[in-house]
Amino acid sequence: MQRKEEKGLYIALISIHGLIRGNDLELGCDPDTGGQTRYVRDLAYALGRHKDVDRVDLITQRIKDEAVSEDYAQAVEPLNEHAQIVRINIGTEGYTRKEELWEYLDIFADNLSAFFQEQDRFPNIFHSHYADAGFVGARLASLTGIPLVHTGHSLGRDKRLRLLASGMHKEEIESRYNISRRIEAEEEVLATAELVVTSTRNEIEDQYELYDFYHPDRMVVIPPGADLNQFYPPVSNQRSPFLKAVRPFLRKEKKPIILALSRPDERKNIKTLVHAYGQSSRLQRMANLVIVAGNRDDIRDMDEGSQQVIQELLLLIDFYDLYGKVALPKHHKAQEVAEIFRMCAASGGVFVNPALTEPFGADPA
Repeated sequence: MQRKEEKGLYIALISIHGLIRGNDLELGCDPDTGGQTRYVRDLAYALGRHKDVDRVDLITQRIKDEAVSEDYAQAVEPLNEHAQIVRINIGTEGYTRKEELWEYLDIFADNLSAFFQEQDRFPNIFHSHYADAGFVGARLASLTGIPLVHTGHSLGRDKRLRLLASGMHKEEIESRYNISRRIEAEEEVLATAELVVTSTRNEIEDQYELYDFYHPDRMVVIPPGADLNQFYPPVSNQRSPFLKAVRPFLRKEKKPIILALSRPDERKNIKTLVHAYGQSSRLQRMANLVIVAGNRDDIRDMDEGSQQVIQELLLLIDFYDLYGKVALPKHHKAQEVAEIFRMCAASGGVFVNPALTEPFGADPA
């Protein structure tokens, strides 16, 4: 990477889980590849363009797995002149979901430390994302004295409360989500981090407040932005290219669109929107329902949670006999998301976020 003569900041962003690459993000392909993936990729790009920044490394796991693209096995991937993705071995080559990463994080931290030893300078700042990266960031910060900044994206204590309220038993929560390990890591991060970045006041006052190492004086709200080069109003009389993906589903494609866009995750509560639409003959006369819920080839090959969500949506469409009124396209690309919103706006429709809780804000990525 080229460097400025007067070196600015060297920032190490750490985001371990999910599939991260510079282009064609596979958002929604699995529960780990969601809004955080887009957030950290865009953050690395933006920091790499900042006048006070010399170098940005977006650090994630290196994956050699026939089930995913070879892109994720590439050790270094340039993003722009001053930013790159660096992939570090975690001790297993297969693609590992975040709940199972914990046993590999010490190895990841050791390998990342060795990587920094090989560079001509150490980072000025570690910025960890989510509890797994926070665990690694806290360990490296303690070893080196380099300041740690942390962004949680989602919190274990809050999640456990919501799952218990939904009726899930403690034992199931623990076995499925490894939640105690996650909460322990989050406590360690809060004890170590010099700054915690949040998206809303709600995170500071209602979510982080649940933690023993709660230091609101170290927390700041930085609301996520939007790329205005992508997100802009529809052009008059211009047909949306994404219509070709929804047209086969709809009998009257010119109706306004009720749009839902999210990962196929039970927490997104898409089924309630289908219930509401299915029980309202007035809504069905007025508008079409378009649900963009991740990407799929064969439902049988999806992870269990995503598979269950899609199957339930299809059953509800059949139960309410919504054929010709609901579109559930199989594929969309990350770069098409802005176009999907424009399609909805051009139709005179509305975007609906039916999630029971969205404490970190809806991510349009």
